Amino acid sequence: MNANFDASYPTSHSADNRYVHGLDRQYVFHSWAQQGSLDPMVIAGAQGCRVWDYSGREYLDFSSQLVNTNIGHQHPRVVNAIQAQAASLCTIAPAHANLARGEAAKRIIAKAPDGFSKVFYQCGADANENAIRMARLYTGRSKILSAYRSYHGNTGSAIAATGDWRRVPNEYASGHVHFFNPHLYRSEFWARDEEEECERALTHLRRVIECEGANAVAAILLETIPGTAGVLLPPKAYLQGVRKLADEFGIVLILDEVMAGFGRTGRWFAFEHYDMAPDLIVFAKGGQLGLCTGRWRDYL
Repeated sequence: MNANFDASYPTSHSADNRYVHGLDRQYVFHSWAQQGSLDPMVIAGAQGCRVWDYSGREYLDFSSQLVNTNIGHQHPRVVNAIQAQAASLCTIAPAHANLARGEAAKRIIAKAPDGFSKVFYQCGADANENAIRMARLYTGRSKILSAYRSYHGNTGSAIAATGDWRRVPNEYASGHVHFFNPHLYRSEFWARDEEEECERALTHLRRVIECEGANAVAAILLETIPGTAGVLLPPKAYLQGVRKLADEFGIVLILDEVMAGFGRTGRWFAFEHYDMAPDLIVFAKGGQLGLCTGRWRDYL
């Protein structure tokens, strides 16, 4: 903590970069970071693709914050809609029916592939958690297969399903198995071209399923296009091949579109580029927070 920090609250006119930075460093805990070495950028306001600090210095927001400001900051229609809803009803418990929630779900289902019928509202990591639970309950199996080059959230099962290094000190959930997804630039399969990379990656996934016991695998969880791992476009036939493997072995296919969905690739859902569809779609950030479900309407 900064012993010299003055915690007296300033007016909105007198707040400055130094005060806000000191406030953050004394009272705020940041995720995925060593707290003592942090030096966060101070943001006072934003408009469109630009943000600025209290001194008026502007920056371009190339990351769209957490890849979630699809249409920019402070869009007037978004601000007006938030204000109108707040004036009508600020919050409502999940057990109740509500016009805004129902209309949003209806419009999402209208954009989803045929057969999808329900939306379950959660935040991104929780949506992955619940997709995993649904797959396990539906199949009666326990194992979840996911890729090493992936990120699915920081909650219990979501971080265990994540492939990158951050999962290692946080692996308290059981039943998670990882495999290599295709990435020709740093191929794990010594492939010479995209077609060979795709073929060998699918053979590898088949062997993982067989070695783990197909009757023990509840779901394959994949980011349609890995984001945090490096925006890795899969070969055209890869997701189709994964879909066939899931069907062959009775495995639920979950596609995590938290970063790739809702228009970021030019389609409402990124998997639409690959002429296939999953059993569960997980989405958040740029779209409604939630989990879109479709295949097991009788079960749900």
